[in-house]
Amino acid sequence: MSLQFNRNEDWMRLLISEAKQQEAVIKLGGGKKAIEKQHERKKLTARERIEYLTDPNTVFTEIGLYAGLDMYPEHGGCPAGGTVAGLGYISGRQCVIVANDQTVKAGAWFPITGKKNLRLQEIAMENHLPVIYLVDSAGVYLPLQDEIFPDKEHFGRVFRNNAQMSAAGITQIAAVMGACVAGGAYLPIMSDETLMVEGNGSIFLAGPYLVKAAIGEDIDAETLGGAVTHTEKSGIADYRFPTEQACLDYIKKMVSRIGKPAEAGFDRVTPAAPAKDPATLYGIMSEGNSKPYDMLEIIERLVDKSDFDQFKKDYGKTILCGYARIDGWAVGIVANQRLVAKSAKGEMQMGGVIYNDSADKAARFILNCNQKKIPLIFLQDVTGFMVGSRSEHEGIIKDGAKLVNAVANSVVPKITIIVGNSFGAGNYAMCGKAYDPRFIYAWPSAKIAVMGGEQAAKTLLQIQVAGMKAKGQTVSSEEEQALLDKIKGSYQAQTTPYYAAARLWVDGIIDPLLTRQYISEGIKAANHNPVIPALQTGVFQV
Repeated sequence: MSLQFNRNEDWMRLLISEAKQQEAVIKLGGGKKAIEKQHERKKLTARERIEYLTDPNTVFTEIGLYAGLDMYPEHGGCPAGGTVAGLGYISGRQCVIVANDQTVKAGAWFPITGKKNLRLQEIAMENHLPVIYLVDSAGVYLPLQDEIFPDKEHFGRVFRNNAQMSAAGITQIAAVMGACVAGGAYLPIMSDETLMVEGNGSIFLAGPYLVKAAIGEDIDAETLGGAVTHTEKSGIADYRFPTEQACLDYIKKMVSRIGKPAEAGFDRVTPAAPAKDPATLYGIMSEGNSKPYDMLEIIERLVDKSDFDQFKKDYGKTILCGYARIDGWAVGIVANQRLVAKSAKGEMQMGGVIYNDSADKAARFILNCNQKKIPLIFLQDVTGFMVGSRSEHEGIIKDGAKLVNAVANSVVPKITIIVGNSFGAGNYAMCGKAYDPRFIYAWPSAKIAVMGGEQAAKTLLQIQVAGMKAKGQTVSSEEEQALLDKIKGSYQAQTTPYYAAARLWVDGIIDPLLTRQYISEGIKAANHNPVIPALQTGVFQV
């Protein structure tokens, strides 16, 4: 291997190490003392519950691990959005699992908690997967109630989704393992079946303190809304269990009885490993993503047998399109090419930029995959669409709109991996979060922003300096540089994959070596929904 390869590899390994260190902290939830307190009450933590519930030696694909990262420092933080969730296997069946983390502010819902829970419900609805709710929550976090309670995508949307999923025949099972208070009390009751753990599980619209304040009645939590009360008197709960383990064992039994689902029928053959060693993925992208590299080298380390059949290989070279298999699944791949290339007219084209011909080619390829019912994989490392008089006169907006139209109206499952840059309208055209990918993940090398940090900082600097000079202020070159550094630092902090993952712009930050696994699990999930609507592209300029 070359010296440059080793430097690239060291850089990527450092990024992955930083991500793993961050993950280890997040997975402690509210901290070791809070975990010990949970154990003293004979309760498992959210992660322990999921580990007990899921089948041994199977993959648990966590969604939203970084949710809430660094977002609520004045409130003590909200690790993982106060919820542990993802795709897991129970009795051989792929399910969505959502578990409140009681160690984080008693499982209270922050604004990001609501967004994360709605994202998991969206995944369940899109992929027709059973949902298991492991409930242990104090309800809405009152200091931020205005940001979680009343709006369309807030707390109440969860119950609307409960009703919609039930109508769609999506199984929902709720196990109440701790508090379930106020509006949150509707979630288990709007699920198909409700289980409760004696002694710890409780469901009520108002707890003992509020009941005392409202009507003067003295009553303890267990009598008011414990497992015995709701299985013997109110009839709200369907089953009760002496321990959490017994409750979780029964969920396994319930899931084992669910009828086999119909499938979408995406094609799969016996998986094969890539011919090119995936371990060498780390050394392909240059340190800091500062130099061109061949995206084909990444693709060939992700696909079975390194076999990638290119579509229009010699046309529109700044986007690679083609057919392949990943873990046996047939896929169509749309990927930004970072190498400098020549157009069909012999003109030089910058890598990572979408030109007229590449936009036209990618739009056509997306329509082909829809016709064949082949899931689409987008590999993003894009700086945007080409600008300048030549591109404008050749209709770059028209061709870009054609690509955006194809992505927006695509009906086959789309999975997006942000490998490097994801800037401007390139984010949209390459199936960013706004274009409904079934799953979207970022490598630790990802950057997401309206434009690159250097360009953005210089643009903002020009605006600020012009404003200062308009007020009669003089600005020295040293002051300009200090201002530029300050702007650049602030802007670049917002482009990191951590910033994006904290806000659920991506579902997670993943090790490049696990990309095949994440894509495969995503297509497995998508294959559970047999309904693929007919493709309709609407009106666009040709």
